[in-house]
Amino acid sequence: MPGLELPALEPIGLEELTERASLQTRVDRKYVLPLADLDAVLVDLADDTRVLDIGGVRAFAYESIYFDTPERTSYFLTAQPRRRRFKIRTRTYLDSAATYLEVKTRGGRSVTVKERLPYDTADGNRLTPEGRRYADQILDESGIGGSAALGFTRALTTRYRRTTLYLPASESRATIDTDLSWVIDNERRLDLPELTVVETKSGARAGAVDRVLWAHGHRPAVISKFGTGMAALCPELPANRWVRVLSRYIHQPAPTAWSTR
Repeated sequence: MPGLELPALEPIGLEELTERASLQTRVDRKYVLPLADLDAVLVDLADDTRVLDIGGVRAFAYESIYFDTPERTSYFLTAQPRRRRFKIRTRTYLDSAATYLEVKTRGGRSVTVKERLPYDTADGNRLTPEGRRYADQILDESGIGGSAALGFTRALTTRYRRTTLYLPASESRATIDTDLSWVIDNERRLDLPELTVVETKSGARAGAVDRVLWAHGHRPAVISKFGTGMAALCPELPANRWVRVLSRYIHQPAPTAWSTR
């Protein structure tokens, strides 16, 4: 499937989108929908909704590689969850071969803060010494101490196609991800062609896309591409936080119970 191109919507370029709604610090709300339900939601969007268009392309291929410790420190901080949780990943925009190292942390009031560093695409599957120093610095500045003593290795690869919407009235944006797949070391893989993940990105108040989704009976879901993917592919990991998504949408068996750690 080539992803959503949405030809009827007016385009917006990357520079203008970044200027109007970069939202590096934001509140994210995520929704999991059967792909068959998406058209009904899109029809009800405001007429002035615009779609990111770069060189005539409106659906872009992404690859994200997440790093974690052998003890799954990042996973357990996300799964439990802890206020001082974090994720470290490289993200490659496959259409342009641009790669960034990204460090995501949680600020006050559940706000996601993302910092990123331009990265060599050839190094996308590892943390270089420069990348490691950058990650440790961001984590330390965020109040997450002791990361320099941890060893990080590649944990999970996610791939999907993303369409980005801009909502002028609220100056917010939303992303629609299709063709999601999770891979661990090319040995374990799960493809989800019948699902879509919609993520709204706004300030503290819900945006226009949230309200349309609510009107169609969709409510925010607890899903993390990293955490849910790890739980889906590693049944030995406790997955209580994502059990509803795993059982309802991905049809996974009951998760492993929490153990004392």
